[in-house]
Amino acid sequence: MEQAWRWFGPGDAATLGHARQAGATGIVTALHDIPYGEAWPLEAIRERQRLIEADAAMGLRWSVVESVPVHEDIKLGRGDLDRLYGNFSQTLRNLGACGIRRVCYNFMLILDWTRTDLAVPLPGGGRALRFNIHEFAAFDCFILRREGAERDYAPEVMQRAAEWHDTTPADAKRRLLANVMAGLPGAFRRYEAEELREVIAEQSDITHAQLRANLVQFLRAILPAAEEAGVVMSIHPDDPPRNLAGLNRIVKDADDIAFILDAVPSPFSGLTLCTGSLGANPANDVPAIARRFADRIHFVHLRNVRKDADGSFMESDHLGGDVDMVSVVGTLLDEQQRRREGEPDFRLPFRPDHGHDLIDDAARPTHPGYPVVGRLRGLAELRGVMTTLAQQRRYQL
Repeated sequence: MEQAWRWFGPGDAATLGHARQAGATGIVTALHDIPYGEAWPLEAIRERQRLIEADAAMGLRWSVVESVPVHEDIKLGRGDLDRLYGNFSQTLRNLGACGIRRVCYNFMLILDWTRTDLAVPLPGGGRALRFNIHEFAAFDCFILRREGAERDYAPEVMQRAAEWHDTTPADAKRRLLANVMAGLPGAFRRYEAEELREVIAEQSDITHAQLRANLVQFLRAILPAAEEAGVVMSIHPDDPPRNLAGLNRIVKDADDIAFILDAVPSPFSGLTLCTGSLGANPANDVPAIARRFADRIHFVHLRNVRKDADGSFMESDHLGGDVDMVSVVGTLLDEQQRRREGEPDFRLPFRPDHGHDLIDDAARPTHPGYPVVGRLRGLAELRGVMTTLAQQRRYQL
């Protein structure tokens, strides 16, 4: 499997050199400076490629685009959709012309991946990401003051949420808003609580069925260009895989994935398997999902979580959480071996996702969840699992 590394571009404190030292050769990046809804110019794509490949000795390549952002109007099914679909399609053609064949995207309304705490202390001084359900309930009910929000939470969660809100200083409440919005790197708007309240109130009117229909309409519009360009669109699961602040989520489990892949049948519509996102839902059997959709997986995020009974969860060591990572990796290796027979680009790219801040990571201003040492540790652990399983199966990696 192709060892990959997310890189946020020239300003990222986690450098291309760090990626290579960690053992990665595939770079996962995007043109974050281009506003949502605009086409990516061919020359801008080539310039990013040249930057990645500048030092031939490192052997790096732009392996996966993560992501070409889907404009909010597309998700809401409004505005000048023909222009937005056309720009997205042109981006896919331009990526294909540069030999970049994989695009990871998501269809989450406003809130991308969501955590309430970005720096939970670990034994020895490390830090982890965490989603506390009572803190999110406090954010939803008492900071956003969303109408009817309290109906979405269990009474005991609401009690803890009220206690947190009553005893927490104002600066910590402001930090909670920043933490919730932290999953949106790149060209995006940050919102104050009042603005976010208005946006969520508007978007919460979009039903589950409408959001699904808007995704299907989007795929029907852009997949012809993807097929023409030879670029696979791989949807990322919702993170966490549950409705949030009244906003519907439509990529939460196996049934959602099956609907999306069946609604617009195409070999260029696939799945980004994210073991951490799917693993945060206690009802999801992640190894079974990997087996069921193995032939539609084109990109992989490997990370792990430990869940609490109330719906909270924390990012764990890559091999130490609730997800049976060894089983998932075995399925991916089996699928890659199957593809080896007939697909020239058969290697499945994967990246270690959401590492802990370890050693000197806290002193380096990287994006939340994307430290250098923490991801290096995760990649090394995963590489060990893959090497062992591949030798047992007599596969080439």
